[in-house]
Amino acid sequence: MTMLGSYLTLAAVLFCLGLYGVLTKRNAIIVLLSIELMLNAVNLNLVAFAKYGINASLRGQVFSLFTMTVAAAEAAVGIAVLISLYRRRATVNVDEYDELRR
Repeated sequence: MTMLGSYLTLAAVLFCLGLYGVLTKRNAIIVLLSIELMLNAVNLNLVAFAKYGINASLRGQVFSLFTMTVAAAEAAVGIAVLISLYRRRATVNVDEYDELRR
């Protein structure tokens, strides 16, 4: 297996683990971490294709940096929302957050 294939396999495994966490877990923190894992798998694909692709350049790596910046901002907003929801309902179970108002 080539190096590109190894990176793509690892990224696919990471993405599937993140998808499993999003679809099966009920804890909002675990769901948020699973989404971050999926974003990191996409970043790994971007960097792998930038390094070993047909037209190897820095574009994939630069785009990956932008994606990580957006993911960090998304995580900060997500954690802030979770803290606010936890203060209101005293739970992080996503099944309890089915309505916007009660």
